[in-house]
Amino acid sequence: MTTMKSMMLACTLAIGLLGATAHAQTPAEPDAARLKAAIERGLRPSIVKAGETMPTWTLQERMAHHKIPGVAIAIVKDGKLLYAAGYGVREAGTHDAVDADTLFSVGSVSKMIAAATTLQLVAHGRIDLDRDVNAYLKSWRIPAAPAIKNPTVTMRMLLSHTSGLGVHGFQDYLPHETLPTLVQTLNGTPPAKNDPVRLQYEPGTRSDYSGGGIMLEQQIIEDLTGQPLDAVARAQVFEPAGMRRSTYENPLSPTRGNIAKAHDGNGALTALPRGWQTFPEQAASGLWTSANDLGAFVGALIQSYRGQGGLLPQAIALQMMSEVSPGVRGLGPELGGSGKARRFFHNGDNDSYHAAIEGYPETGYGFAILTNGENGGRIRGEIRNAISDALDDGMKPPIRTIALDLSAPAYADYAGSYRLDPAVPMDIRSALADWFDFDSMTVKVADGAISIDLPDGPTASPLLPLSPTRFFASAAGAELEFHRNARGVVHAVSVVAGNSRAYYRRQVAQPAGAGAEPDRPRP
Repeated sequence: MTTMKSMMLACTLAIGLLGATAHAQTPAEPDAARLKAAIERGLRPSIVKAGETMPTWTLQERMAHHKIPGVAIAIVKDGKLLYAAGYGVREAGTHDAVDADTLFSVGSVSKMIAAATTLQLVAHGRIDLDRDVNAYLKSWRIPAAPAIKNPTVTMRMLLSHTSGLGVHGFQDYLPHETLPTLVQTLNGTPPAKNDPVRLQYEPGTRSDYSGGGIMLEQQIIEDLTGQPLDAVARAQVFEPAGMRRSTYENPLSPTRGNIAKAHDGNGALTALPRGWQTFPEQAASGLWTSANDLGAFVGALIQSYRGQGGLLPQAIALQMMSEVSPGVRGLGPELGGSGKARRFFHNGDNDSYHAAIEGYPETGYGFAILTNGENGGRIRGEIRNAISDALDDGMKPPIRTIALDLSAPAYADYAGSYRLDPAVPMDIRSALADWFDFDSMTVKVADGAISIDLPDGPTASPLLPLSPTRFFASAAGAELEFHRNARGVVHAVSVVAGNSRAYYRRQVAQPAGAGAEPDRPRP
């Protein structure tokens, strides 16, 4: 039921959005004007179902729809800031406009600036990417793990999320909560809210995103330099890249001013009385920055890659932008595409703030998106789609489903239980070993629809047809391809995401009490 309070909140949010474009710079360059128009009037969904017309939305419409008070965006061309603007307000119900210098929390995008800080120390000869990191540690050491065959962790592994260390992410802290020290975070002791950072797998053997590993990176930086991360990042990254507003300060002081406050899923101010959370895991999720600053950072990385100055020596930048097997990440960023579509990127998600950066070294384009609402992850994708369409880079084409009668007998035998084939090398499985780490899955066919159930994951997640054998699983962010052999038997299904592929063999139904065996193709 809609309450009077929620109606008033929607009204004040709409009022704040009416003048949003007044806070955006009016670019003179035709390319900037084209991108500005796309951002403001060219948002679209990622998936279009068969028979549906592709909708196009304005930024104001989607901000109101997702109840997001403020957005800031920067566009980079040839490694230089082309356009930066703010839209909406810093606090719902006010006229405090967002601009390109407004500070936002950017979640895991923080890891990129921490990585650049570390790579500056590598460039200066103070850190060896392939040395046992215990050699640099003074305040803490990786606890012994007798069950791990080769426990040596290197900085290359930490930066590429192949270290084998656990703790994926961290919870936010409200204004009244006591904050943990870095050592308490690593040990997982109160007031830290996370589990201890410990080895879960043999280092270097699989991709497994680890915010805990990034906190170890921070401890190395601080033990090596004798300075807090913020001071080292300021000297090595913020000042060289011209990031004059950025800071790892937590809790962020109100005296900094021009701060985007936190809002919940209904667009209401949260984290009161201050209006924003604290993120003590600085390197992993604690950066506060602006569109101007984050755009400048993306541009500096593009220039570094091209050998045009920038922030890092070109040889180091090339390593940063090269995949570390068996994952798809480089030394900090996630990577994708090839040729002119080659890109580096990273998303960031705290409770009330969602951000993203992306750069194309070959074309020189890049962008940064910052939001201050719980639903920011949704609009972030829609903005990213608009930018991709305007750049015509082919990286985010709409996923268009096709019309299939899934009640037809041909699809009934897709149903069944499938088990992961562990013999597929990790170099092939790659990133799927991280975020699609399921030993089994069940496919169901009923009522003219196909869905999958995942252990401890989404259940009855619908599969959207892309071809008679290939389907998109939106809840999993991947495609499923069913394999029917020359004898007409559906014997396996592949899960595909980019260049990563996992292979699941169908399990043959057995009488009660009998163990299941995979249905392997006969010779």
